[in-house]
Amino acid sequence: MAEHGVVTEPQTVRLERVLPGPLERVWAFLTDPELRGKWLAAGDMELREGGSVELRFQHAHLSHEPVPQRYQVMRDGHRHTGRVLRCEPPHVLSYTWAEQTGAPSEVTFELSARGEDVLLVVTHRRLVTRADRVSVASGWDTHLGILEDQLRGRTPRGFWSTHARLEAEYEERFPLD
Repeated sequence: MAEHGVVTEPQTVRLERVLPGPLERVWAFLTDPELRGKWLAAGDMELREGGSVELRFQHAHLSHEPVPQRYQVMRDGHRHTGRVLRCEPPHVLSYTWAEQTGAPSEVTFELSARGEDVLLVVTHRRLVTRADRVSVASGWDTHLGILEDQLRGRTPRGFWSTHARLEAEYEERFPLD
């Protein structure tokens, strides 16, 4: 398993994490708005194919660090909407990401038991530019670290400092277009 996310196809980023289980607990952190809000974004999700997805990001609740200047537009939160493409509890969840932008990407979560642990594979597709891939990989890597902290009962790492470090690492790692 790679420590960092990898580009698996020209417009696709994949990240893997082994998390403490059981499977149903990790699934709940993906689908329950309150639990999801502790590591990614709260918001309603209709867990059926074609169901709506609302992600309300409040990074200020994930980190007690000051918001960097370039992200001040997100200081009071921001919202993504999407549509469920696939829902097979508790193993697969896939939905469109940021439909309001006009060219949504797609994220898929795959869960499989590994003894008492869970392998979570996040695959984000339709990332047209290298800048998109760097942004998405560093964002997912940061959010997944906070998810792991939550599942392990640890104080979550700082969102903005972790994101800045990972963004610089992905800038170095990902190939130029």
